[in-house]
Amino acid sequence: MIRTSLCDLLGIEYPIIQGGMAWVSTAELAAAVSEAGGLGIIGSGNAPADWLERQLEKARQLTPRPFGVNVMLHSPHVGDVMAVLRKQPVAVVTTGAGNPGKYVPALKEAGTRVMPVISSVALARRLARVGVDALIAEGMESGGHIGELTTMALVPQVVDAVDIPVIAAGGIFDGRGFAAALSLGAVGVQMGTRFMCAAECIIPLAVKECVIKARDRDTTVTGASTGHPVRALRNKLTRKYEEMEKNNAPPEEIEKLGVGSIRSAMVEGDIEYGTIPAGQVSAMVCRVQTAREIILDVMEGAAEVLARLNNMVVK
Repeated sequence: MIRTSLCDLLGIEYPIIQGGMAWVSTAELAAAVSEAGGLGIIGSGNAPADWLERQLEKARQLTPRPFGVNVMLHSPHVGDVMAVLRKQPVAVVTTGAGNPGKYVPALKEAGTRVMPVISSVALARRLARVGVDALIAEGMESGGHIGELTTMALVPQVVDAVDIPVIAAGGIFDGRGFAAALSLGAVGVQMGTRFMCAAECIIPLAVKECVIKARDRDTTVTGASTGHPVRALRNKLTRKYEEMEKNNAPPEEIEKLGVGSIRSAMVEGDIEYGTIPAGQVSAMVCRVQTAREIILDVMEGAAEVLARLNNMVVK
């Protein structure tokens, strides 16, 4: 078994974190991942605080193991969500789409580990000085909001820039990606797209089928002109985005397209006019598996890769 310092930091069996995907990473999925030995994450997205409270209650009924919450810092409910997490602390809070610096002291005072998702070395250094516990360096291969650097380029630069643990994210699907992340200096990985097709994930089957049927070039990045690029599976909505951006539509009009679109796909099952955030590894997902099967496949595959590479070393 592969064990890293991340396991000791978070009290988990395997150094795998499930990405906190809005309207995807519900209590059911997060609890299943934690029960399987990883760290499950509830994605609060743009949901109101009372939704999160219900999710926390359900997750605690499903597992006694550590789990976390991802907070989107541009959510209109972020203040209320953070208030809930101060009153009902979880093991870990991950954050996305911004700088969580002002929330870090209160979260740590509540006994919560804080691990922001970052896409640049500059933000990594800034947050390390604030006192976060670890950083999730996410490359542009990932689904959802993305930065400009690839995982291969970003992770080693962040590892060299800070003296706290770094978790690699973006483009990681199996044991090969896990082993590659370790070789770049990461102490674990975060995976999102593959967990969309976990049996315990409650998104509509039609969405899972879109991921399973995806080919290598079936994701696209929209919203670059607005400053908020998002990687998602191609559909009628992404084509509308591309048309508007090509015609230099005002950024505020482009932004309106995305309002409520993730929920439309992940809750209501609209696979044409809803947004399906998914990473470039979508084409590697070929079937629905349980969270435990996914985690064990990654860990066993990584052990095989590392053993094979060790045999290549001339002594």
